[in-house]
Amino acid sequence: MRVPYLAIGAALLIFQSGCVTGRRELTLTVPAQAATGVATGRVFLAAVTDDRQFQNKPDDPSSPSIDGDVSNLSAQDKDRMVGRQRNGFGHAMGDVSLAANDSVTKQVRSLIEQGLQAKGFQLTPDPAAPNVMTISTQEFWSWMTPGFVALTFEAKIRCTISVTNAAGSHTLVVKGYGLNHGQIAKNGNFVEAFDPAYADFLTNFADNADNLALRRDATGNALK
Repeated sequence: MRVPYLAIGAALLIFQSGCVTGRRELTLTVPAQAATGVATGRVFLAAVTDDRQFQNKPDDPSSPSIDGDVSNLSAQDKDRMVGRQRNGFGHAMGDVSLAANDSVTKQVRSLIEQGLQAKGFQLTPDPAAPNVMTISTQEFWSWMTPGFVALTFEAKIRCTISVTNAAGSHTLVVKGYGLNHGQIAKNGNFVEAFDPAYADFLTNFADNADNLALRRDATGNALK
């Protein structure tokens, strides 16, 4: 009687996996954060870099990879990659990316902008601003783990934020993690793993941003 059960289990895994070939494109939205008051500090964001390390055929699905050889991956294409699809048996298949007009570094910039706004700061194109910030993105990835009756979708983000100002140089590592369960591989289930990862990242930024010793503008008055 084992054969029917195995056949049913295999069929469930195949059904849950859905279409896992080709490339799946996601639209991610950074949630707006309420400002604590009128901004009184400025930050010049000098650089946001994608420093994620991609591997060919990693054993761990949480390690970035592509459907192909990573040595052929351009920096621009890499900046769009945010996950891999997997079939019902856990084998890596098609890519998961952001849309052509979006990128990981754009999403990270938007996350930091919202986090700063909630702290009473705003981004400025002025390199002479009281705070100069750089951001290195080490993790920004989603993956799917097959299960017998459901699929698990996870997403993680990790950035190192560095600030230089009159108080010196300060560094902060901010992480975000999201978890979602779904019955089939589809865009929405990947997005619903990133949504709580974004919320977690913004919460962790809010809780620890004081460690960056951000400086207010000299006047301390509201910015025009």
